[in-house]
Amino acid sequence: MEGDAAFLDVRSVSVSFGTESGVARVLDQVSLSMRQGEIMGLVGESGCGKTTLARAILGVLPANASIDHGSLIFAGEDLFALDPAEAGERIRGRAITFIPQDPYGSFSPLFTVGDQLSELMRWKSPDRPAGERGYTRARRRADLARTLAMLRAVQLPDPERLLRKYPHELSGGQRQRVMIAMALLPEPRLVIADEPTTALDVTIQAQILKLLRNLATQTGASVLFTTHDLGTAWEICDRITVMYAGQEAETAEVRRFFGQPAHPYTRMLLDSLPTQGSALAGIPGDVPSPFAPPPGCRFHPRCPRAAALCSASHPAPTHPAPGHSVRCHHPHLHPAEESA
Repeated sequence: MEGDAAFLDVRSVSVSFGTESGVARVLDQVSLSMRQGEIMGLVGESGCGKTTLARAILGVLPANASIDHGSLIFAGEDLFALDPAEAGERIRGRAITFIPQDPYGSFSPLFTVGDQLSELMRWKSPDRPAGERGYTRARRRADLARTLAMLRAVQLPDPERLLRKYPHELSGGQRQRVMIAMALLPEPRLVIADEPTTALDVTIQAQILKLLRNLATQTGASVLFTTHDLGTAWEICDRITVMYAGQEAETAEVRRFFGQPAHPYTRMLLDSLPTQGSALAGIPGDVPSPFAPPPGCRFHPRCPRAAALCSASHPAPTHPAPGHSVRCHHPHLHPAEESA
């Protein structure tokens, strides 16, 4: 990233899944970088690989997944090279936390909200000394005070009473606010939010997005926000990376992403958004199968600007402007950028 040290640096990461139908190549040489304190949107259609990338960063890929290539540099360390036990102790759930898409399915229905928050803080509290196995009375009291303060910060009234409730007794918006609190309680440096408003109605979505943005600003945490909704990305993100069929296509500051997209897929994706007084425009063709992806740029079979080179090699990133990268052999550029 030009002029900024990368806080999170995903370098040419490839991930595949072994299945009964064969090997699915879900990520293909994906690269992206994040700055400390920013909200990065990771957008794309269902199945484009954004959730797989998020889970690779968190270290919770399923057993049938294989990291075939690449490195993941977080705060100067390659997380792929760390011992899993060390990553679980120092990184996962502490320095990097997760807000899931489904707040209800992420809770146990058998225990109260307070029990589940207490268990989280027993192991992931920022006050827990490294390697400590017990849970002292003094730390338990401090963690409870921290928990109540965070529940108030996510705008949940009467948090003492809420702790005695079971998850099914909370509304969807309340459950998602508790999940945000759980992600922020360990004082993480990076929060991965995997489509955290999908299950909520539009009014509650707007409240949750505003809350997440404000809390990220207050705590200084970076947020990797995955979504298929470009409107949501516009509302909350500083920069956006768009993915297509397991490859990243373009990264830009949010206003430039919407105003001056360079990748043909980004342009066609934005053109497909409904606007008043115009017919819906789709993208011709089909998303390729991860079991037999096309060579080179995976978008080339559907791209109106494709040439022989596009099927022969995966394009390297180019930078039409500071902070703007695009992987395309024939991007849309403004005349001043083409002559630069």
